[in-house]
Amino acid sequence: MVKSADTSLKRRRASADASRTVEAAWQGRRVYAFTRGGDTAAQAFARSLGAVWAGGSDEMPPERLDAAIIFAPVGALVPLALKAVKKGGRVVCGGIHMSDIPSFPYSLLWEERHVVSVANLTRADAREFLDIVPRAGVKTEVTRYPLDAANDALSDLREGRLQGAAVLTP
Repeated sequence: MVKSADTSLKRRRASADASRTVEAAWQGRRVYAFTRGGDTAAQAFARSLGAVWAGGSDEMPPERLDAAIIFAPVGALVPLALKAVKKGGRVVCGGIHMSDIPSFPYSLLWEERHVVSVANLTRADAREFLDIVPRAGVKTEVTRYPLDAANDALSDLREGRLQGAAVLTP
């Protein structure tokens, strides 16, 4: 996690990692959430969690950002995130898997911008986060699906019809 940034960008798929948005806002950071273009429901959800701005991944934020965290496994978001961060900014790829990152001009790395990956959290990270949860007011939004409706859950996630987390039940 980028702990020193005042402004952060979250390139998100639907409402992924909503709890981190609440945490960052609670810590006084200005969060800019990016969703699929035209996904006004996910953008409204991000703003309800504390994001100061929400828009499509094809848009630029109203100001340059200190850091960007990409949760979606979409490599094409990396050059877009590099365009959004200021000099010395950091782009963090926060997933275990990501599609290939397309070629981009060197000028996007110029001015000491960084691209890093963080695929796993430590136990200490989890403990720190769980200590913050009750103070930050993190509330979990869950949509339950029976196990035999797993494909429906995936479809709802893919199409942006899901707020929060999908949980499969027996």
